[in-house]
Amino acid sequence: MKKLFYFIPFVLLFSGCFANIKNDSVNLVEYDFTLFDNHRNRPIPIHIYDDKTSDDNKKVVIFNHGYGFNRGESYKTYSKLYRFLASNGYFVISIQHELPTDDLLAMDGNLYETRMPNWQKGVKNIEFVLAECKKIYQHLDWKNVSLIGHSNGGDMAMLFITEHPELIKNAVSLDNRRVPIPRISEPRILSLRGTDFPADFGVIPTADEQTKYGIEIVYLADIQHSDMDDKGTQKQSEEIKLQIIRFLRGK
Repeated sequence: MKKLFYFIPFVLLFSGCFANIKNDSVNLVEYDFTLFDNHRNRPIPIHIYDDKTSDDNKKVVIFNHGYGFNRGESYKTYSKLYRFLASNGYFVISIQHELPTDDLLAMDGNLYETRMPNWQKGVKNIEFVLAECKKIYQHLDWKNVSLIGHSNGGDMAMLFITEHPELIKNAVSLDNRRVPIPRISEPRILSLRGTDFPADFGVIPTADEQTKYGIEIVYLADIQHSDMDDKGTQKQSEEIKLQIIRFLRGK
């Protein structure tokens, strides 16, 4: 399939309905704590980003980090995006999926098969965090949950909406490469693609499938797979942030 590169000038994104976009908020707070899944005997650290300007009925973003070799703190390596989303009215929950005691991610064999236990563990983590945070933060709008994941976390996100589409309103994959993007209309799906690594066969919907299900695939110019976390330049970060906020706001 021919790759289409979308160039959206920043001046257009900041005009009209995008005029109220904030890059940062003086009211932003962040904190972390650990949930504990008794059924799996598993701690699940989460990090919260929130703009305390308003609390009632705020929409929720659940974020899933890329593979960090079980070193920990991977859930904090997208802080530019977290702060941006929180400053623009979203309650951001970032999940630490990897623990030092976990098996390392498989690097050989049929990766769709050998990595499936890792993704399934991620799905259970997301399920648990959603259920527990609904109890803790009852004032949030849990009918408007957006699920975002980068790389391996994007594979987890795509598997999650395949199994639980009813729990998510919007899903964003940042360059996931293994788990097929589900061919469904709900939740809405956006996938931002880097320039360096192609996805496995069948991961990206065909042009006809994109049209049929309303799935949006955006090939980003000059942004590689590893540029999608805090290591990216300011220009790269701005492009990713604006693509995501445009999508989450239904544009």
